[in-house]
Amino acid sequence: MERKLAAILCADVHGYSRLMREAEEATLHSLSASRKIIDGLIDQHRGRFVGSAGDSVIAEFASVVNAVQCAVEIQSALKLENENVPAERRMEFRIGINLGDVMVEGDQIYGDGVNIAARLESIAEPGGICISDTVLTQIKSKLALGYTDIGEQRVKNIAEPIRVFRITTEARVSAPARLDDARARKFVRRGAFSLAGATIVIGTIALVQHLSLRPPAPSASIPPASPLALSLPNKPSIAVLPFTNMSGDPQQDYFSDGITNDLTTDLSRLPELFVIAPSSAFTYKGKAVKVQDVGRQLGVQYVLEGTVRRAAGKVRITVQLADAATGADLWAERYDRPLGDIFSVQDEIVRKIVTTTNLQLIVLEHGIKLDRRPDSLEAYDDYLQGFAYAFSNPTKENNEKARQLFLKAIALDPKFPNAYTGMAHTYLVDGLEGWAPNPEAWDRAVQWAQHALALDPSFAGGYGILSGIYLFRRQSDQSVAAAERALALEPNSALRYSQLANALSFSGKPLKAIAMTEKARRLDPRNQASYLIVEAGAYMMLGRYEEAVSALKGFLAGRSSGELDTIAHLSLAISYVEIDREADARAEAGEVLRINPRFTLGDPKQSPFQPALAERYDADLRKAGLK
Repeated sequence: MERKLAAILCADVHGYSRLMREAEEATLHSLSASRKIIDGLIDQHRGRFVGSAGDSVIAEFASVVNAVQCAVEIQSALKLENENVPAERRMEFRIGINLGDVMVEGDQIYGDGVNIAARLESIAEPGGICISDTVLTQIKSKLALGYTDIGEQRVKNIAEPIRVFRITTEARVSAPARLDDARARKFVRRGAFSLAGATIVIGTIALVQHLSLRPPAPSASIPPASPLALSLPNKPSIAVLPFTNMSGDPQQDYFSDGITNDLTTDLSRLPELFVIAPSSAFTYKGKAVKVQDVGRQLGVQYVLEGTVRRAAGKVRITVQLADAATGADLWAERYDRPLGDIFSVQDEIVRKIVTTTNLQLIVLEHGIKLDRRPDSLEAYDDYLQGFAYAFSNPTKENNEKARQLFLKAIALDPKFPNAYTGMAHTYLVDGLEGWAPNPEAWDRAVQWAQHALALDPSFAGGYGILSGIYLFRRQSDQSVAAAERALALEPNSALRYSQLANALSFSGKPLKAIAMTEKARRLDPRNQASYLIVEAGAYMMLGRYEEAVSALKGFLAGRSSGELDTIAHLSLAISYVEIDREADARAEAGEVLRINPRFTLGDPKQSPFQPALAERYDADLRKAGLK
C-alpha cells in the first residue's frame, strides 16, 4: 500500500444533530450552501476532497500552508454566511489540521495522520481551527496568523498526547501605504510618506486598475503612432474600442463603458485569442480614428466598435467587427431589445466574434465559459454605479456610497459575484485609507472576496482582489497563488500579468516579475509607463540600480505629472546613492522636496523589505539629504 506525507483537514458542524432535529429541511439547505463554499475553497487551494459522511468533510493537501489558509478562509466565508442568521440556527464548522504519514488505497486515505486531524477537529471551538505542533512548525514563519498553545491533549485511540494550538486570524501586519495618485497625495500632504509606502506603491500601481474592474480614464489625446507597426501575434488578435454612449446623457457613460469592459473580460478568458487591454483601447475614446491606424498601433488583426443607446426600458446596441488591415467590416449587427436582455446580447456578441475569428472549434469542443451574468439588470446598474463612485474620486464618502450600491445589487441578486468583489474592494480601501481599523477591514475584504468565489469558483476577479489583499497583509505566497489562478482564468489580461508581477516581486522573485511585465506591455502597448515603474521596483530588489534608473526615467517621461512622481524621485535617489552618484541623488531629493516641502521619512521598520535592506534604503535617502 502506498504511503505519503500529507496535510489533512477535517471539518464537521457543531451541534448538527440538534439542528437536524429542530429543522431538518432548513438544516440540509444550509449544509448544502456551506458545502459549496467549502468545496470551492478546497479546490482553490489545490486540495483534494477525500470524502464526507453527513456533516463531516475530509480533504488532503500537498502543502500545509495551503491547508491552513484554506481553513482560515472557510471560516471567514462561513462567518459572513452566518451574519444574519439567528445564533441558534447558525451552521458553525469546527476544523482540525494535521501533518502526518497516511496510507493510500484508491481515492481514500487512512492512518493516524487522518485520525489525529479528526481528533483536533473535535477539540476546536465552533467557528474555530485547531492544528498540531507539526503543522505549526511548518507555517509559523509563513502565515500572518496568531496561535494559542492549549497544551498537550490526550485524545481517543491515539497513544501519545498531541500538542495542540488554536489559530486566531488577526494578521500581524500594519497598514501599508496608499495605492494610486489620489491616495499617494494624502500621504504626501501629511508630510509622512514613508519608504515603505513608496515601495508598496511602486510594486502595486497596476494593481489598482486591476482591482477596480473599471475602464481607465481616456487620455486627452491619442498618443502618437509608433514609427513601426507592432507585429501581429501568432493567433487571432482583437481590440475592443470603447462603445459610444448615444443616450444624450454623459452621466450614462458608466453603462456603455461597463459593456465594453465586460466584453473585453469575456474575450480575455479565451487562451486562443489575443486581447488588447482596456487601458490601451480607452485612449481612443471619443476620437475619430481609422481602424487601420488602430490595428497598426496596437498590433491586432481585428477591431470591434459599437454604440449603446439606452432609453424607456429598451436598449439599442450596434456592433461592427472590422479587419484591421483593410478596414472592411467582417460582421455588423444591431440589437433592439428590452433592457433586461442586455446580458444575452453580450453573450451573442462574444460568440459571434469567436466564430468570425475562426475559433469555432473552441465553441464546439469546449464551449465558452463566461462570467456569470446577473439575474437583475438593476443589480448590474447598481454595480456599475458603485465602481463609478469608488474610483471617480476615492473619498470616504464615495467609498461608503459605493458600498451601499453594492449591497443593493446583492439584495437584488444574491448570486452576482461581481458585487461581492466590489464589497471586498471597499473594505480593502477602508483599511488602506485608515477609515476602518485593521486587520478587521481586511478580514472583511477577504470574507467578501471568498463569498464571490464560493458563488463562482471560476471568477477571476475574486482571485484578483484576494491577491491584492494578501499582498498588503504580507502573505506573499498566497498573493502569488491567487494571481496565478486569476491569470489562468483570464490569460489575455495585461492587468492580470501586472498583478502577478507585483506579487512575484514582493515574494522574492523579481526576475519572474519582469518577465510578466514584458507580457503585459505587449497586451497594453499604449500604457507602457505603468509597467516601467513596476519593473523599477523589481530591478531595485535585484540590486540592478542602473536599470532601475533607466526604467524610472522612462516612467517620468512617459506620463503626465502626478503624485506618483514623488515615488519615482525617491526611488531614483536610492538608486543613485547605490551606484555612487550622490550629486544626482541629492537632485532627486530636491525634486521630492519641491513637490512636497513637508516630506519626512517614515519608519524603516514598516517597510515590506527585509530589515537589513529597509535600513539600507533609509540610510540612502538620508545620505541624499532627506530626513
